[in-house]
Amino acid sequence: MTSRHAHDDTRWELGPLAGPDDPRAQAGRSTPVPEAFDLPPRLDKAVTALTELRGSTVSFTVEPDPESVTEARHFAISRLAEWNMAELADDVGLVVSELVTNALRHSGKTAGGRPGDDVHREGVYGDPADPLGSAPSAIRLRLGHEGPWLLCGIIDASRTAPRRKEPDYIAETGRGLHLVESFSVRWGWRALARGKVVWALFRSS
Repeated sequence: MTSRHAHDDTRWELGPLAGPDDPRAQAGRSTPVPEAFDLPPRLDKAVTALTELRGSTVSFTVEPDPESVTEARHFAISRLAEWNMAELADDVGLVVSELVTNALRHSGKTAGGRPGDDVHREGVYGDPADPLGSAPSAIRLRLGHEGPWLLCGIIDASRTAPRRKEPDYIAETGRGLHLVESFSVRWGWRALARGKVVWALFRSS
């Protein structure tokens, strides 16, 4: 796998990447990622098409089951093969796995701590009997492409901002968003009427 971080292209007028890490943050602490406002028009249009299932967008329903991470990754890789973008398989597969895992872990409840409108079942985070943290039943993986560009998005029922955790290289978890940032051209998130989309942009060579 090769990092595509900071691969700007003037045709998309990408501008700066998602907000940088806070250098004052200490290992183990996390900070919310600002919502990506004022995107370049072409990218903004592409994100909207992704959320509204328009254009070339395809969709995969992520069930509240740990096996769904593998299934979502396989779905993405098979679409890349159909679109002659197989060279992106490693990077996109990694990012899809991280974003789906995050959605399954964190989107089961609303920001206020109450079950969301689309919760699979109520439970408690960290409960061995409920390892998915009551993940909602309507997580969606969306993929769309235009020319050499591939846009990936995960839609879930929570409007809570993703949180970037200062990497702890001893811990087994907590590096997800850093991997997303490293293996995509740009990434961000947008609040929706019922939930949010976390998206990542890739470019084939």
